[in-house]
Amino acid sequence: MNYKVALLIPTLNAGSSWLEALESIKSQTYNLSNKIIIDSGSKDNTINLSNQYGFKVKEINKSEFNHGKTRQQLVELSEDADICIFLTQDAILASPDSISNIVNAFDDPQVGMAYGRQLPHKNAQTLESHARLYNYPAISHIRSSEDITQMGFKVFFCSNSFAAYRRNALLAIGGFPTDSIMGEDAIVAARMLTAGYKKAYVADATVYHSHTYTLVQEFRRYFDTRVFHEQNKWLIRDFGKPTGEGFKFMRSELKYVLKHKKSIILNSVFSLGAKWLGYKSGKFYKKLPKQILKRFSMHSFYWK
Repeated sequence: MNYKVALLIPTLNAGSSWLEALESIKSQTYNLSNKIIIDSGSKDNTINLSNQYGFKVKEINKSEFNHGKTRQQLVELSEDADICIFLTQDAILASPDSISNIVNAFDDPQVGMAYGRQLPHKNAQTLESHARLYNYPAISHIRSSEDITQMGFKVFFCSNSFAAYRRNALLAIGGFPTDSIMGEDAIVAARMLTAGYKKAYVADATVYHSHTYTLVQEFRRYFDTRVFHEQNKWLIRDFGKPTGEGFKFMRSELKYVLKHKKSIILNSVFSLGAKWLGYKSGKFYKKLPKQILKRFSMHSFYWK
C-alpha cells in the first residue's frame, strides 16, 4: 500500500554523526511525504544541516523539551501523515530499505505500531553489542493482547530510536504522554495492546544505534528507569513485574562476555552492579531533594 509517511526526529546538538544519519535517510528507497525535526537549542550545525537535507525545523527552548511531549508535537505537525516514523538523532539507518520494511508492517490493519532492529555500531564494544543482540533478535514477530499472559512486562518492549506508528491509532489511545521522564514509547505500546492493536517487531528494518555508558551513566539510566516504573505502576499492575527480565539479561551478558571477551568480566560485573544500584535507588525518588535527583538522573532536565 502507498502510505503518506512522516519522518520525525527530536534534536539537540546532534554532533559529528548527524551528517551520516542524514545521508542514511537520503538513501532510503521509500518516498517520505514529510521530514520534520524539533530542535531544543542546538549550538552546533544541526539545524543548518537539517535544512540542507530538506527537513522542516521547529525550534523550542531546551526547558520545553520532554520525550513524550516533544514527540507528540511532532505528530501534531504531521497532520496529513498515515504513518509517523521516529528516529533518534544518533540512529543511522543500516539499509536503504529500512523505512520501506518498517512501513510494510502496517499492511496488517490491526498493527498500530512497529519498531525496527537496532544493530551495534561498527566500533561498538562488547557490552553494548550484547545489549543490542539480546533485545533485538534476527527474527520478526507480532505481539497482541493475547501475549500478555505469557510474556508479561516484556510484551510492550519497543524503542523510539526507530519506531513507526499508525497516526490514527496513536491518536485514538491518547498520543504520547506529555510528562514522563522516559518510556513514552513503552506507555504507548502498552496502551495500544490493551486497546486491541498489534505491535510489530520488524527485524529487516535495521538501524545502527548503540551506546557505551560509564558506570555513573548506567546508574543514572537505571535510576530513571525505576522512576518511570514508580510513576506508571499501572504497567506492573496490568502486565506484571519486570524483575525476571533483569535476571535473564544479567545471565545472558555474563555468558556472552565469557564467550567473547573474558578479560572484561569485571567490567560486566561492575556495570550490572551499577544498574542494580541505580534501579533500587530510584524507588525512593520521592524522598530525595531536587538537587540530588538532578545528580542521580540521566534526564536531569526533567526535574526543572
